[in-house]
Amino acid sequence: MNLSADMISLLLALLSGVLMAVQGAMNGALGKAIGTWETTFIVHLLGLVVLSILLFGFSLGRLSWEEMQTAPWYVYLGGIVGVFIIYLVAVSIPKIGAANATTAIIIGQVGMAVLIDHLGLFGLSSESFGWKQGVGIAFLAIGAKLLLRGM
Repeated sequence: MNLSADMISLLLALLSGVLMAVQGAMNGALGKAIGTWETTFIVHLLGLVVLSILLFGFSLGRLSWEEMQTAPWYVYLGGIVGVFIIYLVAVSIPKIGAANATTAIIIGQVGMAVLIDHLGLFGLSSESFGWKQGVGIAFLAIGAKLLLRGM
């Protein structure tokens, strides 16, 4: 079976979604046990340790200070956004459950992704928003409503 690069990318994105749901549930459970800000700290600390080992211990990546200087300053703010993502997931999942929270997360992700693509933000090429995408978002909203439990 010969998988195209696009299909491999879609499968990797699917795996990322699976891992996000697992991470969200784990962060929610940890947040209930030790607190949400503490959970956010632990998650990022452990991430830093693992990334340090991968980057410096196994020489993965291509850490280049020269290349880092070519990126626009605002793209480095993703780490700050990550702090609030972890915090908000850790707060929401224990209160409304993994399925409800993940459904809301996906709606937020897709909505913002459509806007980012349409406007070509963060150096991405602009992708026009057409009726097919509108129908897709409508179906997503209908599916989300059907998935939400007890709300």
